[in-house]
Amino acid sequence: MSRVEALHPDGNDFDRFLFACVGEDSNGTDVTVVSALARLGLDPWKEAAELAVLGQEAARARLGTLLSGVKDVPALGREHGAVAARLAMLLPEHLSHRVSKLAGPTISRIPTISFGWVLAALIVFSVLARVYVLANPG
Repeated sequence: MSRVEALHPDGNDFDRFLFACVGEDSNGTDVTVVSALARLGLDPWKEAAELAVLGQEAARARLGTLLSGVKDVPALGREHGAVAARLAMLLPEHLSHRVSKLAGPTISRIPTISFGWVLAALIVFSVLARVYVLANPG
């Protein structure tokens, strides 16, 4: 892994977007997209990858909805749509291969086990245990 990959494991395709200012919070501190998304409990890089896949208009709409939820940045309450439109233009049009995987559908590789299968396994185990006990005298 190169030094750049270690510092930016998801690539740096989103740096312009993620580190853009969305406004000042109630303490007068500049808030970036990274900070705003983190304040909403979202993973900024994953959210950025998903927004980039959506396309300009859909990304702008989703971003506007997300930014309207950041309550401690007064400007976002009034201008979240305009800020979202400006930020959507900063999203990359073409994603690197590494980032494309991040934005892709998340498919769990762990198979789910239904209650029925667990119950069947328990029944088979108890039948085998009973056969073992009955087969061994003493």
